[in-house]
Amino acid sequence: MIMLNCMNQFSRFLKYATRTTPLLTTRELNVFSKFKSEFKSRFKPRFKTALALSAALGLAACGQSTSTTSEPNGAQSQSSAQPQEKITLKLAHGWPKGFPVFGESVDDYAKLVSELSDGRIVIKVDSANKHKSAFGIFDFVKSGQYDIGQSASYYYGGKDPDTLFFSSMPFSMTQQEQAAWFYHGGGLELANEVYAKHNMEVMLGGNTGMQMGGWFRKEIKTMDDLDGLKMRIPGFAGKVMASVGAVPTNIPAGELYQSLERGTIDALEWVGPGLDLRMGFHKVAPYYYNGWHEPGTELMYYFNKDSMAKLPEWARSVLKNAARLTAYNMTTYSFSSNTENWQTISEQYPNVQVKRLPDEVIKALKAANDELVAKETARSEIAKRIIESRQAYLEKARAWTTIGEKLYLDTLEAQ
Repeated sequence: MIMLNCMNQFSRFLKYATRTTPLLTTRELNVFSKFKSEFKSRFKPRFKTALALSAALGLAACGQSTSTTSEPNGAQSQSSAQPQEKITLKLAHGWPKGFPVFGESVDDYAKLVSELSDGRIVIKVDSANKHKSAFGIFDFVKSGQYDIGQSASYYYGGKDPDTLFFSSMPFSMTQQEQAAWFYHGGGLELANEVYAKHNMEVMLGGNTGMQMGGWFRKEIKTMDDLDGLKMRIPGFAGKVMASVGAVPTNIPAGELYQSLERGTIDALEWVGPGLDLRMGFHKVAPYYYNGWHEPGTELMYYFNKDSMAKLPEWARSVLKNAARLTAYNMTTYSFSSNTENWQTISEQYPNVQVKRLPDEVIKALKAANDELVAKETARSEIAKRIIESRQAYLEKARAWTTIGEKLYLDTLEAQ
């Protein structure tokens, strides 16, 4: 009966993986399907040698399945007579309840964890409406007040400056390039080295893709237009803007429109059309500028290390692999939302003017960024390793991006 439960659960995982395919290639799915047949016929649970990381979450839970085998006298074993105890975890994210894309993906994560654990892991999700601290996720998870959190790493540069490097960096990697760095270039290991100091481990939580440069009430024509400009712009890009005379600030999502409408700020960057349209920024700030500051912004899931240490291995596997699946789904959902909403903006809001920042401004921002990065490199040994790792991977990744996607797009543009 244990083996039957295992097969049923593994079948559910294969069905899910086939539907979403964020982790598994066709070749891997074929391998896993073949393994399923061998498993059923030979009845030998060769889990570790037969499965890749992704499939581990489907089988790891099986090791904890309830046994219904009988003792020699016909009575059920003690373990089979007792129901499996559920694991309940608390998760906090920094967005309003039901917030599109970002908040929705957290709800999807909780549902996926429940599905893949056969209902044995329950995640209770609290939005910023409940805990009242949009930028408090770092402290919530570090202290153990919450077991899991979801937010953007660059919000916590004040807690640890090395966290700034794990969301996005100006003039740096695109979404695909950065995802490859995280998963295959040592980026995720570096992020976990930084967060380990704060009693946390992390997984990627989903990427916004290329972000727009923001909504401006007035057109930017020269560098003088940035002097004293009050702008909502977080992370390393905020430091860059400050160095050229702007006044950066960070404001929770629920207060952005009001701040822009009342003139508390002169401009803001948020994400892209997928999230910007419903926020209504175009009603008060018609100039929509090109991106430079966040070419691929990653959210993260934060796990309290003490909470994770108390869990069985199968539960940790479910939580981490569900995060990876959810990250992929949020990334594609973000792209789709940008596609749909940009069409709406272009067709229904002719007042919106897409602008490209003048070359003078881009050059000044790039120079300021390079100077700040050099200072960060000299600040600490770990900062130096992170920056050098990012730059080295960007150099080789961009070479492929240039002869791959860029050349393809340039070729189409020339027709």
